Amino acid sequence: MLKRTSLLLLGLALLGGASAAPKKFTGYGPLGVVDGKRGGTYTLPLGDSPQSLFYYGVIDNNLGLISQQLFDGLVEFNLVTYKIEPALAESWVVGDGGKTYTFKLRQGVKWSDGQPLTADDVVFTYKNIVMNPEARAGDAGNFKLGGQDITVSKVDQNTVRFTLPRPAPAFLLQQRYFIMPRHKLLKNSVEGGAKPGDINSAWPTNVSPAEVVGTGPFRLGSYSTGQKVTLLKNPNYWKVDGKGQQLPYLDKLEFLIIRDPQAQVAQFLSGNLDQINLTGAQFPDLKQKEVNGAPFKVMRSTALFGSPPFLAYNFDAKDPALAKLFSDVRFRRAMQSAVNRPRIIETVFNTLATLPGHGVAPANKAFYANTTRQLGTFDLAAADKALDALGLSKKNPAGLRLLPSGKPLEFDMAYGTDSSVYPAIATILQSDFGKVGVKVNLKGLLSSKLLSTGMSGDWETIVHAFGDQPDPELRKPIWQPGGSLYYWHRSLQAAKDGDPATVSKMAPWEKDIYTIFNQAAVTTDPAQRKALYIRWQLLFAQNLPVTPIAKPDNLGAVSNKYGNYVYNLGVIPGYNPVPLIYQK
Repeated sequence: MLKRTSLLLLGLALLGGASAAPKKFTGYGPLGVVDGKRGGTYTLPLGDSPQSLFYYGVIDNNLGLISQQLFDGLVEFNLVTYKIEPALAESWVVGDGGKTYTFKLRQGVKWSDGQPLTADDVVFTYKNIVMNPEARAGDAGNFKLGGQDITVSKVDQNTVRFTLPRPAPAFLLQQRYFIMPRHKLLKNSVEGGAKPGDINSAWPTNVSPAEVVGTGPFRLGSYSTGQKVTLLKNPNYWKVDGKGQQLPYLDKLEFLIIRDPQAQVAQFLSGNLDQINLTGAQFPDLKQKEVNGAPFKVMRSTALFGSPPFLAYNFDAKDPALAKLFSDVRFRRAMQSAVNRPRIIETVFNTLATLPGHGVAPANKAFYANTTRQLGTFDLAAADKALDALGLSKKNPAGLRLLPSGKPLEFDMAYGTDSSVYPAIATILQSDFGKVGVKVNLKGLLSSKLLSTGMSGDWETIVHAFGDQPDPELRKPIWQPGGSLYYWHRSLQAAKDGDPATVSKMAPWEKDIYTIFNQAAVTTDPAQRKALYIRWQLLFAQNLPVTPIAKPDNLGAVSNKYGNYVYNLGVIPGYNPVPLIYQK
């Protein structure tokens, strides 16, 4: 039995006797973090109005940004090392050869309404919400291994045990799910007599703020649709600084709903926002203003997390001719030669991006395979030649290549109109594809609709992005053929969560990747897991299930009025360490 204790984990301290064990936030000197002072309000932008106030009821990045300040998981990332350390779970024991995980809860933690956090809340969250296939933002698929269920049970009031049918090396990394209050959500749950889908109706946007209860640094104060979300300091928060002062330092956190990225910058410059994330196009102007004495700092760091954009072709497009073409790796390789990554990096990201990995960020030294050579180079002549070799050499008077049916080769390309980078990327792709006789019809959508559009199957090509993670297992639903988010080949997906994928419809390389992910999920030797994932990245690079475009740097800015701004984790939902920020 392998015991994971505070001896291995940064920043854990037991204070205040046996009845309470707050976590001391120390050890972040390398990030410039100091002990701060109490008080103040911090204002952030939100790209749109949250569709709900229940995190698991909708897939909504804007709600995610708020929820990270309202709720906590059993474990969390260390902000310096990215390693997992205790959060609501004070410690854990891994037993039975990696098939049981027993979490001891941090005693003394209270919900924002004063009720105690117990094992009942944890078991309730997993059984009724996270493992509920009807919860729109749940994760039921991650709790079946080889077709068998992972079970969660209460050992005692402060102890929870997960029992796995087989070892799963990345299981601990996955347990950052937000824990929810049983006493507030029971009536919406199966345990409380409701239907499985009723959990999605919890906490609508007009709910009383007192009903939205969490263990995070803040609690809901008010919500005005289309205008503002106000969070107030949670008096029961369970973290303290190096001096023992309770966190967060701030009294209030405000999110102003501002859809236009340029309007966000304008509001930041006018002092109405205290922190923003930046694009490459916005960075130079703000950096010059900082150099000239503006009252803010602009930050840049290499990204481990973040969402690299890609181009996806729908293998199951409704037009059979396009579906056949998109499914042919020779076509995807030919079109990759027409993707002008250097121009996109220079003009869209203003050089503040790098060549991407294939499913793994180049900064991720634990798993990254250098597949830069497989990205090829921008070469329209090579693209032309490869398309000719596919039998697409005939063109109409307008210069468009003709399909075997005689129809022009053209397709729609969906992209997010409200994104700061998607419109420019889509326009560059449209222009260069046109130069090799392929017509692209741009189809603008709100960025919040891109994933649902992809999942619907009603699209032809799409410019979208998925975030990187420290372990590829955490992106298995995206990159394993048949996974719940492998939407460019939806016909491989199982009829329902937890069932096997449709292996019979997979291309040979997809079968190889499918097998690799299954093997890596049970391989406990780190070197063997890395070797498997390197093989996956090479197959990805050779076969291009999607075409990666660029890996943006982390870019952000913060007002000089505040200290302890930590940006090394970048623009990832769930890791904005606001509790450390203080007003000077």
